[in-house]
Amino acid sequence: MSKCKKHRKRFDEINVIPFIDIMLVLLVMVLTTATFIKQGVIPVDLPTAKTSTKEDVKKEVTIYVNAKGEMYFDKEKVTIQSLQNRLSNVSKDQTVVLKSDKESKFQDFVTVMDILKKLHHEQLYIVTKE
Repeated sequence: MSKCKKHRKRFDEINVIPFIDIMLVLLVMVLTTATFIKQGVIPVDLPTAKTSTKEDVKKEVTIYVNAKGEMYFDKEKVTIQSLQNRLSNVSKDQTVVLKSDKESKFQDFVTVMDILKKLHHEQLYIVTKE
């Protein structure tokens, strides 16, 4: 019996270093996944427009791109050239909402973004489904 007692080791302290390592790994995992959880509208800080009457100017203009690549300006089918002409008549203070089908070509999305950039429209919302 005395031999067995010599080989036993008392645990007076608990080694917390492996626990800290595990907690740091979990913290890193939570922080990296938490930034990608919300995939809603791209955050755009919109300035407030001060107008005398709200009826004079529409709040927003909506551009749709469907899966076939057809473009619509406020539910009216348009070509790329007519879209550019209509957007040039839209005030820079108005919000432009872009709704693009997930099956549409990325080139159609880039074309619309190119037109908006060329016309200096900075108030843009890109609508996605949550």
